[in-house]
Amino acid sequence: MQVAIRKRATLRVALFLIATNGLNIHRNRPIATLVKTARTGIIQTAEKAEKHMKTRAIALSLISAILVSIPSFSKSASAAPIDFDTDEKITMEVYRSANPAVVTIKTTTSTGSGSIISPDGLVITNEHVIRDAKNGIVRIINTEGKTYNGQVLTIDRKNDLALVRITSSDRFPTITFADRENILVGQKVFAIGSPFGLSGTLTTGILSRVATDGDLQTDARLNPGNSGGPLLNSRGEMIGVNKAILSPDGRSNTGIGFATSAPIAKEFITRSAALIQPKAVASLPNSQINSQIKDAPAMAPKTAAPAIASVRFERPQLGVILNPSSLTVYEVRPNSLASQMGLQRGDRLVSLNGAPLTDAKQIVDYLAQRPSVALLTVARNTGITNYQIKF
Repeated sequence: MQVAIRKRATLRVALFLIATNGLNIHRNRPIATLVKTARTGIIQTAEKAEKHMKTRAIALSLISAILVSIPSFSKSASAAPIDFDTDEKITMEVYRSANPAVVTIKTTTSTGSGSIISPDGLVITNEHVIRDAKNGIVRIINTEGKTYNGQVLTIDRKNDLALVRITSSDRFPTITFADRENILVGQKVFAIGSPFGLSGTLTTGILSRVATDGDLQTDARLNPGNSGGPLLNSRGEMIGVNKAILSPDGRSNTGIGFATSAPIAKEFITRSAALIQPKAVASLPNSQINSQIKDAPAMAPKTAAPAIASVRFERPQLGVILNPSSLTVYEVRPNSLASQMGLQRGDRLVSLNGAPLTDAKQIVDYLAQRPSVALLTVARNTGITNYQIKF
């Protein structure tokens, strides 16, 4: 290529000199000398041009290399499979398996979270989440945005636990409880809930401490709305029910959260077995009240004059939500037997037919026999009242 350029340039210079009467301009120099001189200049010019072209080519090559090295963000590149590390895969799998069973619980004044623990819609949450539920009715929203009514069944105020049943014939995904031996300080934990109403929010941390009373401490970030949601291990099992954060000023989040442990929650469910069966403590829409029940004055048990009621039920039910540990009335259902008797929140059931009550199951089992009469002893404040009920 260089030889061809030189030949063409020499020819053009010679023709130019002849055309411009080069002999007259350079009379003392023969044509051959002029051509040689011109040719030398042309060659130098060509060499400079060639050097410039090489420099330009190198620059273009560098630009090309830079462009090739820039990663592409086109659809074809983003569609390539991503290999997540082991920790990420565990986190994603825990969320995938557990989140469908985590619900948002709303009352007229608060929003919290809960976990579905049985396919027929039994939900465990915090007592303080459902505390303001009118007549024990709450709204429950699943991860698909579907809203259900929920009925509070029973509570454990000491451990801040409550059981709610979703009013539906649907079948639901569930979360299982971890065994006591699978709850260890240092293990990675996952919290799912609805902080500030943002359902399906996941945070992670470790189990920092297990208190002597069984409460769990974690550094997983919890916020208002996480209450009642699950604290999970890396297998997606619930190790606790989130319930509180440490906040010295009532506003800031220190990164220290607390949960009621799974063993305590399971004990609560076991104690409440008689109360959580479907319709076990439902109100009585089919009941017919033949006479009004009157409160008897508070007096000592041995001298108490029974208040008499004549009541006929197709299926006798008391119609209260009880704390299963103390048998204290938490809620009285409207139009129920208990409401007609005049039972109030805070009343404590003492005995049935003269036999001391130690378990709510005693009441449920007795009413399941469709008795014709019952004598129920109730403590209120410092007094005792006996209620004689005819069915």
